[in-house]
Amino acid sequence: MREVDIIIIGGGPAGLSAAISCKREGIDNLLLIEREDRLGGILNQCIHSGFGLEIFKEDLTGPEYAKRYITEVERLHIPFMLKGNVLDISQDKEVVVVSPKGLFKLRAKAIILSMGCRERARGAIGIPGTRPAGIYTAGQAQNLMNIRNYMVGKRVVILGSGDIGLIMARRLTLEGARVLAVVEILPYCSGLPRNRVQCLEDFKIPLLLNHTIVDIKGDKRLKSVTISKVGKRGGIVPRQKREIPCDTLLLSCGLIPENELSRKAGVILDPETSGPIVNEELETNIPGIYACGNVLQVHDLVDWVTLEGEKVGKSAASYVKGGKRNYQWIDARAGSGIRYIIPHRISTERDVEVTLRVSRPGKDKDILVKDRNRLIKKVFFGKVNPSQMIKLRLNKKELRGTKALWVSLR
Repeated sequence: MREVDIIIIGGGPAGLSAAISCKREGIDNLLLIEREDRLGGILNQCIHSGFGLEIFKEDLTGPEYAKRYITEVERLHIPFMLKGNVLDISQDKEVVVVSPKGLFKLRAKAIILSMGCRERARGAIGIPGTRPAGIYTAGQAQNLMNIRNYMVGKRVVILGSGDIGLIMARRLTLEGARVLAVVEILPYCSGLPRNRVQCLEDFKIPLLLNHTIVDIKGDKRLKSVTISKVGKRGGIVPRQKREIPCDTLLLSCGLIPENELSRKAGVILDPETSGPIVNEELETNIPGIYACGNVLQVHDLVDWVTLEGEKVGKSAASYVKGGKRNYQWIDARAGSGIRYIIPHRISTERDVEVTLRVSRPGKDKDILVKDRNRLIKKVFFGKVNPSQMIKLRLNKKELRGTKALWVSLR
């Protein structure tokens, strides 16, 4: 048994930022655990630019962005374990981890969960048809092409318009493949508007909204997919099917926060986000266990993941050092038109930043922050989209006397 002040699980952008923040707050006895053979997480395979615009005011690739934080981890002499797979976390904050060096049991004063998320595979989507080669998640294809130098196919259909799928549509086109269509079941693109423009429209790649794949054909290798239009109530429209010959199908159908370890520890999860329920310090229902990054909520910008990791590092360090713990929390709830709001509980004693996503796109909308019938704040947005995370800052003067916080879209 080894005693550690803070354990950070996951060495991606959230974990790196959290570890650096803990160290800067004076925590020396900490350990960063990463299951892969190097730090950086998903950033290592994201060779496109667009990272760092918020924090560094520079246009960096994923590896360049990661390198800045890895360099800082090394400069600060923060200990980390590579190829470390965490098997179990207990409510007493005991962690069991296995690595090539053996099996270890660690006890921490605080734990930061930063395990990221995974893609929805074919089994989670339930597409009928045969099971030939040539079907990948968008992230798998990205890894094969960018890390392993393997071209996944020549005639490609992409199911889902998530950001990774849009980016891979461009990547495949640049490598000489033909992307025949991006098929999206929703009536709007689920990726960022800038990715829709830069990755699809600039390359004249068709985006078929209100469509889905209803059949897959192929023996050893994928031969074709059958797509169909989807009605307003979600059903397949009769006589609206067509077959597209192709040799590759990429799935870009959403991300799932990796919270199996969280459940083992007894962390309560939000059914809407699949991430932990947290207070404004990003602490879960278990004192001393915190969450940040895509394990808490799926972000659109890595810069915001990093800022969340920095915040949680300060919170965990304060907890270990015996900081103030007697806040009276009130609930923050998502009202009409709002999919979710984080944090789920706030104190009203400090300024707080909340993040949220709307449940549907719209123009000329107001986001209303209320305490029952009292209007606390109204913010106008010319355009809202479920693909874009919205941040609202509330100051303690606005929150004074609030009993319950409701956020809605009008």
